[in-house]
Amino acid sequence: MTMNTHPRSTSSRYSAIAILLHWAIAILLISMIPMGWWMVRAINKPDTQQLAYQLFQLHKSIGFAILALTLLRLTWRLTHPVPALPSDMKGWERVLARATHIAFYALLLVIPLTGWAYVSTGWAISTDRPLMVSTSWFGLFDVPPIPAMDGMRNVAFGAMGAHAYMAYGGAVLILLHVAAALKHQLIDRDGVLAQMLPFLRAKDHGDTALPGRAMLPRGLGIAFIVMIGLAGFTMHLPTTPPPAQLTVAEATPVAASPAAEATTADANATSWAIDPAVSAIRFTGTHAGKDFAGHFSEWTGNIRFDPDNLAGSKAMITVNTGSATTGDATQESSLKNGEWFNPRRFPVAHFETKNFRSLGGERYEADAILTIKNKAVPVVLPFTYKPEGNIATVDGNIELDRAALNLGMFSDPAAEWVSKTIAVTINVTAAKS
Repeated sequence: MTMNTHPRSTSSRYSAIAILLHWAIAILLISMIPMGWWMVRAINKPDTQQLAYQLFQLHKSIGFAILALTLLRLTWRLTHPVPALPSDMKGWERVLARATHIAFYALLLVIPLTGWAYVSTGWAISTDRPLMVSTSWFGLFDVPPIPAMDGMRNVAFGAMGAHAYMAYGGAVLILLHVAAALKHQLIDRDGVLAQMLPFLRAKDHGDTALPGRAMLPRGLGIAFIVMIGLAGFTMHLPTTPPPAQLTVAEATPVAASPAAEATTADANATSWAIDPAVSAIRFTGTHAGKDFAGHFSEWTGNIRFDPDNLAGSKAMITVNTGSATTGDATQESSLKNGEWFNPRRFPVAHFETKNFRSLGGERYEADAILTIKNKAVPVVLPFTYKPEGNIATVDGNIELDRAALNLGMFSDPAAEWVSKTIAVTINVTAAKS
């Protein structure tokens, strides 16, 4: 007794769902090959880096879409009969046709999986350094990395090698598939192409399944993919030792200077209630050669400020770092990584003034301590204070050094991707309370 996992149908066409899945996958797959070829060459060029970065995110999203559609297509194929092959097809043509189909299914599963493995390592083979970039599916939700692969350099090189080789193998299979379809339509005129194209006239070939011979094409198709994948994996393993481990200085206590001696807010200093509707903490910088802008949507402040009592004035701001928003889902997800804000472990950042001084007119300056991820650094915030009745507006600007705050220093210490300096703008409108 033999088992035929691909039952033949008495219908002369594939089902509508099978046709829809086939062409959806085909269009996505064909778009991926030139996209992948271009972006790996453009990612290290300043003039094309930003577009390449965006295509990388699109490439990953399409890859996961192909994986999901392939699983649906394979499930449908195993549970629904397919049209029979022409009765006059030669034996070797049958074997090649079925082997090609098996190889296609294997490729459509393994190519996205090797890509997923690569991004899960957090290692960029182009620079041979860590690169933490989160993956989101078309900006709708985050795709988690494969567990236990973080920082696995050899896996990164091998997975990308297999990914690339199988992509080229997929291009070859596409050409063979198209050539075979045209042969059936233009030379053999047996109606095979019409099985997948509803507007062509299909022919009924009867039941021509060959029980007992399915193992040969399956074996050939799988062997083809295994050989390509192994070749790509082994040939792209790194031959040089890994780069020296990057070390980042631990946070050190900040000694209070005479000019920035800790003060306690004077009860006589005016207390101010922040109006969150018209107040904001914004930040700007560059990423992959393109400007970006963001803000924190969740923060609170306790402010006592009196121009006539600067010694008794004090401001304390608490920011929910997980609320950082840039409008780019991948950037926002990356900001939550361990090397950036890591809000799971360090949910808030603190800004606390130590000393105020007047610079004349509406201009003032505050010595303060900014604490992010338990790393405290002294900063100086110049700002303007404009009172109008019981309402006052404060506008300040400060430039922060990522290195000093240990933000993104594991994968981008040389600021090749994200600018070393991040500009922060503070706009506060408050009422006397």
